[in-house]
Amino acid sequence: MISVTELLVENPLTGNYFASDVYVKGLIDSGLIENRRGDRLLALPESLIRGLYVSLEQEIGPAAESVLIGCGDRWGKDFYRRFYSGVTEYYGAPLTDLSAAELLWLLQECWKTHGWGELNLDQPYQPEGVLIVETRHSPFISHAPKTNRPMGFLECGILRSFFSQLNGQPLHCVQTTCESLGADCNRFVLGLENCLKRVEAMVESGRSHSDIMQTLVNPS
Repeated sequence: MISVTELLVENPLTGNYFASDVYVKGLIDSGLIENRRGDRLLALPESLIRGLYVSLEQEIGPAAESVLIGCGDRWGKDFYRRFYSGVTEYYGAPLTDLSAAELLWLLQECWKTHGWGELNLDQPYQPEGVLIVETRHSPFISHAPKTNRPMGFLECGILRSFFSQLNGQPLHCVQTTCESLGADCNRFVLGLENCLKRVEAMVESGRSHSDIMQTLVNPS
């Protein structure tokens, strides 16, 4: 996992690869949207996101959650590939050579420029091998149907896939708080699957994020 100490180092990168005024390019004649490398981008209207949830719920019921996580997982694989190649090409150095502070800053800028809201990392449980990702103003959650459970299934898949590739080992992801349920942000807990098996049950039982984390790192 990324160390907290590294995150406190001042970001020395020159230029912002994901600056929105140069990263996103619209081609008026063809109606296409591309990034600065010419990769195709897709604009998702609110009605499409809402319709996706409704259609899956009608067609496959409870299995919709697994399908959305699977879609996010595939999306995350492609997202990591493009993130890695674009950053490496722009800064002239492999992604692995960047400090944790640089990587976090780039990921935050990338998340914001793509219109996915805000992203931050919370690492008090890093020594236990657990990373917490916080997102705010998520379009995937704000347009999801209102239920009594966290609805960030797409983000779960995206984050799980991205950080699994970044860390070189398969990680699991569980959402513990959700803006749709009145939380201040969406919290996603990442770690090895065998360590997070209990978390899903605790979320289902309605336990708070702080209570879940204390139980997870202090099982006795």
